Amino acid sequence: MTTAFDQLADRILSGATATAEEALTVLRTPDAELLGVVAAAGRLRRKHFGNTVKVNYLVNLKSGLCPENCNYCSQALGSQAPVLKYSWLSKDETLEQAGAGLRGGATRVCMVSSGRGPSERDIDKVVEMTSALKEAHDGVEVCACLGLLKGGQAERLKAAGVDAYNHNINTAESNHDNIVQTHTYDDRVDTIGKAKAAGLSPCSGLIAGLGESDEQLVEALFALRDLDADSIPVNFLMPFDGTPYENTWELSPTRCLKILTMARFVCPDKEIRIAAGREMHLRSLQATALQVANSIFLGDYLTSEGQDALADLEMLRDNGFVILGMDDAAFDELIEEHRARAAGRVAGGCGSSCGDGCGDACGGHDEQDGPVIRRRGAGTDVAANA
Repeated sequence: MTTAFDQLADRILSGATATAEEALTVLRTPDAELLGVVAAAGRLRRKHFGNTVKVNYLVNLKSGLCPENCNYCSQALGSQAPVLKYSWLSKDETLEQAGAGLRGGATRVCMVSSGRGPSERDIDKVVEMTSALKEAHDGVEVCACLGLLKGGQAERLKAAGVDAYNHNINTAESNHDNIVQTHTYDDRVDTIGKAKAAGLSPCSGLIAGLGESDEQLVEALFALRDLDADSIPVNFLMPFDGTPYENTWELSPTRCLKILTMARFVCPDKEIRIAAGREMHLRSLQATALQVANSIFLGDYLTSEGQDALADLEMLRDNGFVILGMDDAAFDELIEEHRARAAGRVAGGCGSSCGDGCGDACGGHDEQDGPVIRRRGAGTDVAANA
């Protein structure tokens, strides 16, 4: 039976674009009809991306100590969240962390630092890191996320070999001042424009669960379409204790799936990345969400732990996906390598939740409802979850 969503997919495949009203209809799909709308959006995903999943890896170059008051952020001014706080990683530390992600199956390394925006000395550091990373790993993509850019900085990053620049709009313009007051929505749009003008691939997305209305979610997605973002990370609020959004739980797995499905209809040929909060909010629907999204982060996030890297890879394989740029034999070999390491951890460590082994640094892992603070990888002596 052909549904209205199939007809919408037909029109988009023929070159039309979704309207705001149609996007709202997708977002408000009754749960009983959800698989039908996912199947229709999945046609768009397969048209442009087949069954590939792009795997990205985050390296937090500088954690905490941020002067901006983004209310949702565990690193922001005023946050009491007990996250890791450290200044810039060295070049060698960055190469070590990035290498773990690349060996784990990632093809893009996202180098992120907290702060309002980079100084010229900060740009120097990222230039040096990028050059070393490109020399050590042939074909690696580098995305920088350093905050608000000043004139000429994007050009320097581009000349150094940086491929993309991430700066999320995070929410609709009409909701922006409710979530941060130390910079404006226009400041964020200006940085995306600087990145595009310099020839960097623009990466910009949103955070769902910030008290926005359905209409504001649609507003944000259409803004990203108008900005022509090549990749769109869709984050789901992680309500860290010690932030203004602690104990804020607005999302359900089906709500998150509808948001991603709407994003595919609105931006059919763009990289839709399931980003922070996917494990917590999508839960058992993570694999279903990849029927419309085509990109994930492997392992941990900036300040919180993610799903074990082996579980990520097995989820992709079990559901018929392949990693972009990797053939089946290499994918099988990668999973077996992860399984062998996991077996060693179970025998001598505290289990697969600890990345490559905790050693003496691990104090145990208590079950909790909120985000698990990252205590491994960048800024620690514990191996990364990759």
